[in-house]
Amino acid sequence: MTDNIFEVGDIVLALAGRDEKKLFAVIEIIDGSYVFIADGKSRKIETPKKKKIKHIKLVKKAEADYIQGLNLKNGKFTNSVLRKMLGEYSDNIKKAPEN
Repeated sequence: MTDNIFEVGDIVLALAGRDEKKLFAVIEIIDGSYVFIADGKSRKIETPKKKKIKHIKLVKKAEADYIQGLNLKNGKFTNSVLRKMLGEYSDNIKKAPEN
């Protein structure tokens, strides 16, 4: 019964904290206020960041076909999969004007 707009696999931009302006992927929904995020580099899947939903912004919704096409181990993300996903969007974010 969550009104959460985020899903596992969504790409998000951190809006606050020391990870501000960095891209992450949502790897787990905790509840209606928090998610776990990781980027495969500084925040690995083994030690994800717990982040308030109000401190992240949706960049790209998860595409089921794309996520299934990646080499996921046992149906789960790996750090290399996260780096690959985020690498495709990092250039677009850096070039986008700030609002």
